[in-house]
Amino acid sequence: MAGSGTGSVSEMTSAPTSAGLSRGQQVLAFVALTKPRIVELLLTTAIPTMFLAAQGLPSLKVVVAVLIGGTLAAGAANTFNSVYDRDIDALMERTDHRPAALGTISVRAGNIQGAVLSVGSAVTLFWLANLISAVLAIVAILLYVVGYTILLKRRTSQNIVWGGAAGCMPVLIAWSAVTGSLTWTPVLLFMIIFFWTPPHYWPLAMKYREDYERAGVPMLPVVKPVTTVTTNIVAYGVIMVLFSLALIPVAPMGWVYSIAAVVLGLLFMGQTVLLYRAARSQTGDVLPIAMRLFHGSITYLALLFLAIAIDPFVS
Repeated sequence: MAGSGTGSVSEMTSAPTSAGLSRGQQVLAFVALTKPRIVELLLTTAIPTMFLAAQGLPSLKVVVAVLIGGTLAAGAANTFNSVYDRDIDALMERTDHRPAALGTISVRAGNIQGAVLSVGSAVTLFWLANLISAVLAIVAILLYVVGYTILLKRRTSQNIVWGGAAGCMPVLIAWSAVTGSLTWTPVLLFMIIFFWTPPHYWPLAMKYREDYERAGVPMLPVVKPVTTVTTNIVAYGVIMVLFSLALIPVAPMGWVYSIAAVVLGLLFMGQTVLLYRAARSQTGDVLPIAMRLFHGSITYLALLFLAIAIDPFVS
């Protein structure tokens, strides 16, 4: 297990470190380890969840706790991931510019940053919110670092499926920070994101198939034909939409979310079916359609959770 992820430790630790960078470049390199764009996506699900949990505006203290604690937790998980995956990141065109892959940030410095951010996340959530949200933040970090990065990513084509569970944790953290407990509503929010992750990520993996193959990462598009990949995308998309609709009676949700869930679900499924048909026809390049689905999936999740944020105020 550790061999595949840390086999090049001696090489990477002897590579140029941040000492040769300016102070500003060092700061940017350490920030880049946290993958800020992914953190932004996680917060777009956490903030609406707080509004839904509070059925309006949550307290400023809780909002601060989730924003800071959630950002630190996501940054910690991504930092550990960047350090552990530095060897395969260096082999892929999409990731070869990352600081740990370049050796501009040492393994030791990266791991220290990850540990500091992890502790900071737990302390912030415990101090400003409650114990359960702090525990969930640590669980999220462990899921992503140990479950996905170390155990699954290099071993199974279903890596992103189970690895995506860590990306679902912000909704549980946000809900528990507001209410001090968990109910079926945050569980459904969790499941929406869980089943959204594969049809969101597999189209991107289709584009970078050669990258993953070169790095020895068994993403589904690497080990299965495109027809199998697109069939799985449609299947996961259907389940995701069903969970989004199940939220209506369980939460319960009002007309804003209900209309948004139906319309957005139909549009999302339309894109997955287009990709499926293009793969089956074997005529033309499916990658443009795949990338439209990838970008469309981000829009889908953002708009769905925007509706979740608005619904309590309208209903």
